[in-house]
Amino acid sequence: MSFSFESMVAGRYLRSRRREGFISVIAGFSFLGILLGVATLIIVMSVMNGFREELVGRILGLNGHLNVYSRVGPLFPYGPVIRQLKQVSGVTGATAAIEGQALLTVNGNASGVIVRGITPTDFSKKPIMSVSMLAQLPGDHAFGGDFVAIGKNMAERFHLSIGDKLVLIAPKGKTTPFGTIPRSRAFLVGSIFDVGMYEYNNNFVFMALDQAQIFFDMGASISAIEVMTPDPDHFEGIEAAVKAELKDGYSVADWRDTNSSFYNALQVERNVMFLILTLIIIVAAFNIISSLIMLVKDKGQDIAILRTMGATRGMIVRIFFYTGATIGIVGTLAGAVLGIVFCKNIESIRHWLEGLTHTDLFSAEIYFLSKLPSRMEPGEIILIVGMSLVLAFAATIYPAWRAARLDPVEALRRE
Repeated sequence: MSFSFESMVAGRYLRSRRREGFISVIAGFSFLGILLGVATLIIVMSVMNGFREELVGRILGLNGHLNVYSRVGPLFPYGPVIRQLKQVSGVTGATAAIEGQALLTVNGNASGVIVRGITPTDFSKKPIMSVSMLAQLPGDHAFGGDFVAIGKNMAERFHLSIGDKLVLIAPKGKTTPFGTIPRSRAFLVGSIFDVGMYEYNNNFVFMALDQAQIFFDMGASISAIEVMTPDPDHFEGIEAAVKAELKDGYSVADWRDTNSSFYNALQVERNVMFLILTLIIIVAAFNIISSLIMLVKDKGQDIAILRTMGATRGMIVRIFFYTGATIGIVGTLAGAVLGIVFCKNIESIRHWLEGLTHTDLFSAEIYFLSKLPSRMEPGEIILIVGMSLVLAFAATIYPAWRAARLDPVEALRRE
């Protein structure tokens, strides 16, 4: 007897017969369970990766990957520090920035805002700004001097449009013989942006660096230096090199520290979804166990005859292992193909479903994204496929062992 014989017997057991019809139905459900589990896991993880990439890209389109601060207050002089940072291997850019809180007032309405000051050149180079401007003054007047940039939601909330005036009140007042009076200044709306995140669209005001220094009474100093790296997901080595280069007197924080609540929420949600959807594959694996155990009970006489004809226990183990493994392998591969095809055509499928149901399944006003994002990572797909195969193979161990332990004499006597 050879392995081809064992695979032939396993193939016959998988085919539907009148007596084993119910067992074949259970095997079919096991196949569908693994297929849907693998496909769903690939689709959901790819969509979550797409959302993460889009949202993180919008955050990093406005913020540096690393921020360098002075431990003793405002950072000055900052020119030599910027030149020092640009010499660090892996650093692609370093820019000066000022950030502080202020009170915005328009026609008697007031709200707290975050004011960020950067140079007009750095503002124009912001990746997200080059594609997110909804409206702006022509030429070089959209940003700088008395002109500031505000978000879409802030403009809607205060009914502001290009050229309208707003007043900003600084937290640090001016000392006079009559006491401290608030420092305020009027600005004009030079541009309105929409970066796709409510927090930035509703709370951020961008102004020129020199005007922010005057507004916050910081003289020639700044709040921080924004450092850019080639890869925002793998910058640990560059961060260590920056810290070693600056030594004491400066602190370094990366974008995950400044957005820790958002980043941690994404990570937790991603891990929880992976665990929950893995349960689908585990349930399908238990279905394989059930179908094989029932098959072993039904095929007791066949097993006894094979044993009396010279089949070893190893052969019996392999017959039932091939039976369960076939369900797992075919189901896993079919699920992987289905998941990949779905992710590749997810926008077309979304439009088809919207046309079929006459509903807006992915509203841009709610999700701030024009299309459903999807990003497949080969390593993640390999992990999902490998996990599914391991669970399917593990599910065959006990039924195959039980079949091999069957006593042929007792099996034939019961018949």
